Parts: sequence; structure tokens; C-alpha cells
Amino acid sequence: MKYPIVFLVFPICLLLLLFLSTPLVSISNKAISIPASQDGAHGHHSDSCNFSSGRWILDTTKRPLYSADCPFHRSVWNCGKNKKPEAEKMSQWTWKPSKCSPWASIKPHSFLRATQGMRLGFIGDSLNENFMVSLLCSLSAVDAKARKWKRRGAWRGAYFPSQDVTVGYHRAVVLSKINLAGTGSGFRVDIDIPADDWSNVTQFYDVLVFNTGHWWGYDKFPEDLPLVFYKQGRPVWPPLSIREGLAAVLKSMLEFIDDSVPATVLKVWRLQSPRHFHGGEWNQNGSCSSSDLLSSTQVEEWFDPANGGVNREEREVNDVIRSALNGHHGFVLLDVAKISEFRADAHPSLWLGGKDTHLVWGQDCLHWCLPGLPDTWVDMLVDVVLKHVQSAQ
Repeated sequence: MKYPIVFLVFPICLLLLLFLSTPLVSISNKAISIPASQDGAHGHHSDSCNFSSGRWILDTTKRPLYSADCPFHRSVWNCGKNKKPEAEKMSQWTWKPSKCSPWASIKPHSFLRATQGMRLGFIGDSLNENFMVSLLCSLSAVDAKARKWKRRGAWRGAYFPSQDVTVGYHRAVVLSKINLAGTGSGFRVDIDIPADDWSNVTQFYDVLVFNTGHWWGYDKFPEDLPLVFYKQGRPVWPPLSIREGLAAVLKSMLEFIDDSVPATVLKVWRLQSPRHFHGGEWNQNGSCSSSDLLSSTQVEEWFDPANGGVNREEREVNDVIRSALNGHHGFVLLDVAKISEFRADAHPSLWLGGKDTHLVWGQDCLHWCLPGLPDTWVDMLVDVVLKHVQSAQ
């Protein structure tokens, strides 16, 4: 049976490739800024504040809340333990919005107390798992009795007994039901059926954080083995392109969420984070071994779809997501995309935990080192959750 490249590679959470053929401009000790835009992280401080406009500032006194010894770590994201050069520096960058106060760093004790008895669920692809592990490690730093939790179909998670808080991750790479065994003609996606991994937990959690995006590319499902979309048990005709399929899945899944998730639940949608493949696609010798951030000019060169770069997928997919969420006022949009585009330094790259692992599986320019950039996403999420808790009191 013929399988797509993604089916062989993604379960191991790695991507293929060698070293940078062209070095990036070295600006690692400077503040990196972007101009104002209309895109921001909603739900923070005030509706008029645009958090996507700002700069990264290096603070050499800053230290992460957790270490490489976090019991919930995944080895391929543990860049400090894997001896990635300047791994500590990745946690010393702080995002400073141009016209707003920055997000406060998570205070694990206070957050656990504020969310006492609550359940937080992450649903989506492995980037949401990457995100959740950052939260788990931050919280476990103050709860020595925290233990692993895998119930209700969760792929992984943790229970924090000090305040009876549960956090779980449910793996659903396209949110809808997908047959990854495939056939000779492609891979079936039932756009109107949620994946079993999360369809029965919509009333279990008090906070739900959704994402999808990284499986919606032609590099993963090429034209000779595409996603084939079904509705009500029949193939959709005429066939949908992969972007049209994403829009159709989002429409159906949002309807399911509207119908099945209680109104009291905080619903967060995390936008797709960027990849940083330099010199080619993940299966074309692209790489990300630089320790430098991108400049504003480089960000546009890399991510503006008009330039046709290999990393344009993030903005294209996020446009579809924003359009689908338009009118769904029950969601808080967590825009991690803009601030993350600069962070070409923050991926595991070659340092994957095993000797010469990258020669077998290639570089990972998709997921993020921990501690690292996702810790800033956690600060964003904590801000949203605490405001939700306060408003419910």
C-alpha cells in the first residue's frame, strides 16, 4: 500500500533535511520589530490594543520557569538537554507590544489557584501538544505531586492535585475524521464527522483550545495522493482543493462545537504558527540551524504568499481560519502567528536527542524548543483564561 510522506514522518514529530546553505542576517542582539497591522491576539487587556505590532527584546537576566528535567517534556523538543547551542538564549527574548503593556509572565501558583477544580483541553495537531507541554512544565514547577494523565481519550496530559486541575491533549490533526491508512487514490476526510479523539469530550472541559493547520499542505498530501473529502458518507463533488476542504471542515466543526460545547466553556482558537525552512521545503533539504531571529524584511520575504516562499502556508491557512471564525463570537482568537514569524532561532533543528538523528529523520523546523517560544504563547493564554475566570465570578 502506498503511503504519503507525512504518514511516515509526522508520527515521530520530525522533519527532513540538512544544513543552511545561506546564513541568515545576524541580528541576534538587537530588538526585532514589525509594523502595525490589523491582526492581533484578541482578548488581552483591551480590544483596541494590537499585540502583533511590537518587537522582541533580549533580556539576559530572564530565566525559564522550568528546566530540561520537566517530567512532561518530550525529548525531541528538549533543546537544552539535547545541547542545542544557545538554547538558554531562546527563553531570554521578550515580546514588547508597541503601544500596550506586555503580557505578564505566568505565575504558576496563582494560576492553579485561580483555576482550581477546572479542566483545560487542547485539541488539534502536534503543535497544540507542543503548546500544552509548555503549560504542563510551567505548572509542574510548583506542584511536585503533578502526575501524568491519560483519560477520556487524551493522547497525553497531567493532573495537578494541589488545586485539582486537569490538562489534557486530544490529537486530531485535521479535527474531522480522517483515514490515515489511505487507499491508492488518497485519504478520506469526512468533513461532517469530528474525530473520535475529541468528539465525546466537549462537555468535559472548562477551557478548550483548538488548532489545525500543519496537515493542510500539498507537501504532505501531494496531488497523486490527495485528501478526498466526504459529506454524509458520499464523496463531495466536484472534488475540493485542500484549501477548500479546510474551509469545509472548519465550517462543519464550528457548527458541531456550537451545538455541543456548553456556553460556559471558554473556547480559544490558536492560529497556525510558522515554519522556518530555509533553502527548500521540509522534503527538499530545507533547514533551520541558525541561532538568529529574522529581520522585518526577511519576515515578509519568507511568509508573504506573493513571494511564493516555502513558508507561505502559515498565512494562507490562517486566512482560511480567520474567515471561518468570522461571526463565531464565542471564540477567543489567539494570534501567535505574527510574533512567531521572527523566531527562526527557536526550533529543535538538528538537535533531536539522538546521535545523528537528523541524518535519519531530518531537521525539525516546525515544532518549537522548550523552554522557548511557546512559553510566550502560554502567557497569552493565561491572560485570556484569568479574564474568563474573573468575569464568571
